[in-house]
Amino acid sequence: MLPDWISHHCALPSERHRDAALARQDQLTKPPGALGRLEEVAVVLAALQATGTPSAERVPILLFAGDHGIAAQGVSAYPPEVTVQMLRNFAAGGAAIAVLARTLGCSLHVVDAGTLSREVIAGVFVDKPRHGTRDFSREPALSAAEVAFALECGRRAVARLADHAPELIILGEMGIGNTTTAAAIAAALLPCPPADIVGSGTGLDGEGRDRKARVIADALALHGLTGGAPVDGVIGAVGGLEILAITGAIVTAAQRRVPVLVDGFIVSVAALVAMKLNPSCRPWLLFSHRSAERGHGIVLDALAARPLIDLDLRLGEASGAAITLPILRLACALHNGMATFAEAAVSGRET
Repeated sequence: MLPDWISHHCALPSERHRDAALARQDQLTKPPGALGRLEEVAVVLAALQATGTPSAERVPILLFAGDHGIAAQGVSAYPPEVTVQMLRNFAAGGAAIAVLARTLGCSLHVVDAGTLSREVIAGVFVDKPRHGTRDFSREPALSAAEVAFALECGRRAVARLADHAPELIILGEMGIGNTTTAAAIAAALLPCPPADIVGSGTGLDGEGRDRKARVIADALALHGLTGGAPVDGVIGAVGGLEILAITGAIVTAAQRRVPVLVDGFIVSVAALVAMKLNPSCRPWLLFSHRSAERGHGIVLDALAARPLIDLDLRLGEASGAAITLPILRLACALHNGMATFAEAAVSGRET
């Protein structure tokens, strides 16, 4: 059974602050719309943060890691041991997201939401109901209690950030096999043929992608997940612990009136699950980039999402969202710092 809080209503963005931000954009020393989507981003953040001076400076990064039983079916170019090895790399500061976090001045919080690791890794917070999911090609990946635990893991992680007073949260993931899990979830929820949504993940060739699509199609048939299955049935049958932790984090952040900058394919699938569970969280989601993972565009379309950049990224780890963060910061700086026509004694547009 899903926890009650997952469906609690999320507040709407402030219409008053949105209107004020739009009015300010019209008064700044530039032709209307000349800064394109930077104007839109600033207005959206002003409404979400209920402020006249939107900001994206205090932005913690939450990264959830988990392992997947489906990896036993040869759906990844890398072995499962890599998940735990990457946990050490995150903690040691050598991973891409660790470098990006340092460069951006963002705190990085790594949560083991369900990896195979049984060791204590300094700098990694452990909050998991089991060591990896079951192989969903043979049996349900998670029990109802494990689904609820994973959602609560995400909720607890966001709650721990309260002292940081976040203006925005970035969410990321790590887990060998998780593009297969994410593709299975998306294929069941949309619904969409697995062959249309399956991508290369960590670097599969064409034959590997075909095998991955067959594994997913057979698993969906095994669990009866065809024709737009109920979300609670889908996440139990083919879900992932880190993906559901991200889902819980998204809903919790929205309920706390904190915007979320969504990363690539896997986090977008978690956002799709979050929206299915609680549609009122959708206004609190900003979408950073369109990844090179094949199914990402399909998921973005289902979310009516328009990402800010497209750089052919497919690393995960919240890296795409982190790379997009400077754009949000610049959008806020322009909105807050530019002079109005009146302040600069510049003639406005003739009517």
